[in-house]
Amino acid sequence: MNPLNKASKPFSLAIAQMPITGDARQNGQTVRTLMQDASAQGARLLQFPEGALSGYAKNPIQSWDEVNWEHVRSELESIMVLAKQLQLWVVLGSAHPLSEPNWPHNSLYIISDEGKLVNRYDKRLCSYTETSRFYTPGTEAITFEVDGFMFGCLICVEINFPPLFIEYEKLGIDCLLLSSYPVDKVFYTKTLALAAIYNYWISLSVPMECLHLMKSALIGPDGQCAAEVKENQGVVVTNLDVSDPRYEIALNRARPWRASAFNDFKKRQPSSDPRSTNRSS
Repeated sequence: MNPLNKASKPFSLAIAQMPITGDARQNGQTVRTLMQDASAQGARLLQFPEGALSGYAKNPIQSWDEVNWEHVRSELESIMVLAKQLQLWVVLGSAHPLSEPNWPHNSLYIISDEGKLVNRYDKRLCSYTETSRFYTPGTEAITFEVDGFMFGCLICVEINFPPLFIEYEKLGIDCLLLSSYPVDKVFYTKTLALAAIYNYWISLSVPMECLHLMKSALIGPDGQCAAEVKENQGVVVTNLDVSDPRYEIALNRARPWRASAFNDFKKRQPSSDPRSTNRSS
């Protein structure tokens, strides 16, 4: 979908906030409970935090020897079955195991409403600790489309790399799914700023362990919080609506103008006027 998305119907998006343990079976049960809640409220897609299924490295996972990968796979398959039953898209954070001796990817599984694993985003820019002890970085941006809305994915510390956000803007996404396990309050401020700069929705999903810092929330393309989870554990179901008058300037004026203005700037020839070329008078 291009930046001027003309979808006639708002998109119902759910964002999860949940505790993350080192037990994939416990995490999987929590995921399925929240899927039921989101579906009952009419959601078409539900996003989970970083590491929601397998557990996240450093907290609580200290070594991959602690993870039962058979349980991770079994729970993933159960979640896929439920996604089909509920006709619900699911974006699920989890470590994705590779062949020995390679460390896993830090991933987001993209599960369709037909219960199929249709794609996977692998975190590309990992932290120093992640790359030195836990994860193999990914290499590609991914997008997928549901009901005329295009989504992109990033994970946590990637918020610090604006070129990734520029890349997704050029790919024409409507909403960026940012699944995270943040460690400071400024992370939320960065999310607001990036949504306002690139004029697309950013859906931020964080675990309960981060409640002292922020809540899972939807940030509008104007850089303002549009909705957030109210409970400690739960989901917020909200709409992406391109016809919402709050976003008229951000979506239909600012975003296309900024893209064209920068392209024009790159093509601009220097002025030959001496009042322009002489910088010391």
